[in-house]
Amino acid sequence: MDIIRLINKVKDRVPKPMDQEKKYSVLIPLIQINNEWHIIFELRAKELKSQPGEISLPGGKVEGKETFKDAAIRETMEELLIRRDSIYIVGELDYLVSYANFTTHCFLGVISGVNVDKIIPNKSEVDHLFTVPVDFFLENEPEKYVLDLQTVENKEFPYYLIPNGRDYNFRKGKHHVLFYKYNDYIIWGFTAKMVNHLIEIIKDL
Repeated sequence: MDIIRLINKVKDRVPKPMDQEKKYSVLIPLIQINNEWHIIFELRAKELKSQPGEISLPGGKVEGKETFKDAAIRETMEELLIRRDSIYIVGELDYLVSYANFTTHCFLGVISGVNVDKIIPNKSEVDHLFTVPVDFFLENEPEKYVLDLQTVENKEFPYYLIPNGRDYNFRKGKHHVLFYKYNDYIIWGFTAKMVNHLIEIIKDL
């Protein structure tokens, strides 16, 4: 082993999550309506294979060599069918590492130069849009629930190679799930968690 080459390779390396199989990026789009700030949400098209009919933020899978920021902008343009110059990226919030082996980066953006009522989204991906005042989230705490995550046995795993075999004490995880109820909409899961993270930042102002 050449220790010098190893040092040069590692010293400036940017760390990333292990076992990351997929990368996603979303945008929390703020828009001003009658002097009040709102967040734009999407109701996903019912024909989609993944999470049809659920509420989400603009976003999707990172493609090729694009950055997380590039992906958030591209997906917002594709889903809302708005121009690049209507999107101002404020910055990146904390990102989420899922138990399902993917990461989701979240950006805060401001949408300007367009009337939200005149935004006609991409119908192949979005059934319709709606907005929620930021003040709603400041005034209403989400409902919080916890799901247990545990290891499920399978025939292929070599239990004989680990101490205590099938009786090994695998750690159990906790999946915290948030729910916001706004009119007839249920904003939950990762979408609610990212919005709640933004609200915690706003509360500290």
